[in-house]
Amino acid sequence: PLLNLMRDRLFESPFIHCDETRVQVLKEPDRDPTSQSWMWVQASGPPDRKVVLFDYTSSRAQEVPLCLLEGYRGYVMTDDYAGYNALALQPGVERLACMAHVRRKFVEAKKVQPQGKTGRADVALASINKLYGIERELKDVSDEQRYIGRQEKSLPELAKLKAWMEKTQPQVTSQSALGKAVNYLAHNWSRIERYIEAGFLPIDNNAAERAIRPFAIGRKAWLFSDTPKGATASAQIYSLVETAKLNGQEPYTWLRHVLER
Repeated sequence: PLLNLMRDRLFESPFIHCDETRVQVLKEPDRDPTSQSWMWVQASGPPDRKVVLFDYTSSRAQEVPLCLLEGYRGYVMTDDYAGYNALALQPGVERLACMAHVRRKFVEAKKVQPQGKTGRADVALASINKLYGIERELKDVSDEQRYIGRQEKSLPELAKLKAWMEKTQPQVTSQSALGKAVNYLAHNWSRIERYIEAGFLPIDNNAAERAIRPFAIGRKAWLFSDTPKGATASAQIYSLVETAKLNGQEPYTWLRHVLER
C-alpha cells in the first residue's frame, strides 16, 4: 500500500525523471544466469514530498516504461534510449531530453582536440555552460519568474546554439567525436529545448542519475540478485530508503516507524 501511495504521489507531479541500469538475476525462468536484467527508476514529486521508485524487470523493451507509467499525463525526462519512444507517443505525455548528456558528448569531443587549442567543441560547451549559468541564476525564484527568465535569457542562447549546430553539422564527419556530439544534439534538439516551455521543467536528467547512483554503487558489493523475488524486494527497499533520504529522513528510523505502524 505504501509503494502504491508513493506511485500516486509520483503521478501527481507535472514531470518525471526516468532512467534504468543493469542488474543480474541468477535464477530467472528460461534465462541464462549471466543474462542482464534491468532496474528502472522514476523520480519526481513536489519539493516537500519527493518520491523515488525502483522497478525490476527482465526486459528493457519499450513495453516496460509504457507499463510503469500507464495513465500518466505530463512531461518525462529521459536519455536518448529508444525504449522510451513509445511512451512519448501516448496521449498527454511530452518527452524531454537531457542537456547534461549533450554536454558530456562535447566534453569527449574536446578531449581529442589539439592540446591547448580552442576548437569547435569549445563553442558548444561555452553555450551550454551559459545555459546552466542561467539556471543557477534562476534556482531560487518562482516557477513563473523562472519561465520569464528562460524566455528572456535562455531562448536567445538556445537559438545561437541551434544556429551553430546547423552550420557545423554538414562540416564534420559523423564518426568523429565532434560529429557524434553534433549529431546527438541535432537528433535530440526538439526534446532538449523544451525545458523552457515552463518554469518547473528541469534542464537535465541529473535527478534520476543521482537517484540511481546508490543502487549502482551497491551493485559493486553485492553483484547480483539470486531470484526475481529477491530483485523485486531489492527494488522495493531501494524505493523506500532513497525516498526517505530524499526527504531528509534517516532511513532506518523512518523504516522502523513505517513498518511498525
